[in-house]
Amino acid sequence: MDQRLKQKIAIITGAGTGIGRACALAFAHEDARVVLIGRRQNRLEEVAREIGNSALVISADVSKAAEIERAIDEVVERLGQINVLLNNAGVLHIGTAEQITEKQWDETFNINVRGLWLLSRAALPAMRKAGGGSIINMASVLGINGARNRAAYAPSKGAVVLLTKCMAIDHGHENIRVNAICPSFVETDFTSAVIGKAADPKAVRAERVAAHPIGRLGKPEDIAGLAVYLASDESAWVTGATFPVDGGYLAV
Repeated sequence: MDQRLKQKIAIITGAGTGIGRACALAFAHEDARVVLIGRRQNRLEEVAREIGNSALVISADVSKAAEIERAIDEVVERLGQINVLLNNAGVLHIGTAEQITEKQWDETFNINVRGLWLLSRAALPAMRKAGGGSIINMASVLGINGARNRAAYAPSKGAVVLLTKCMAIDHGHENIRVNAICPSFVETDFTSAVIGKAADPKAVRAERVAAHPIGRLGKPEDIAGLAVYLASDESAWVTGATFPVDGGYLAV
């Protein structure tokens, strides 16, 4: 075990699978006390078992303010402080502006943007009391560039990018840093489900791979390394930044 995050209390949402799981394992490896938050408690408990006795599992829906407040209160009561918040929970609905339903639009923004804002707002007082902290928002390359059939998802991630910058400006004087990670296509259950719904999944996968000059899709661990850096004191002078981790996707 390394100790880049020693004595830090780190909350990770959407921690049961994919990028959230990889970040949780990486944070724990760096000696953070990890709090796993999500809707699927069984998945969270699986990750907690991988980490060991130090992980705290809290089942909560990040789109609901009351559940967020309950979760944050529990963290502070049990662990005393909050040093890191990784807003990773998200949803993706595919479609053009005509195809996306109102329900899909609302769910996308409720989880991807509103939940992130509510969690950050709820965690700020504890970070302030701790003398500072790091908020890491999981955005997307599609929050920087648009794409076909992402008429709800891309705007939601664009909102995450700008909310990140605004919060960095508002809270920098409190030693609270706010940064965004923008992954491209990463091999997760989330991505597999999207590709699996295509008429020709093999062709879609090949197309996705070809869009990345590095010649492969990402792995959750490719994202976790940057998340550890942003959570650590090594990034003490980094705030308001947007970091593409995309295998060269945006360079094309």
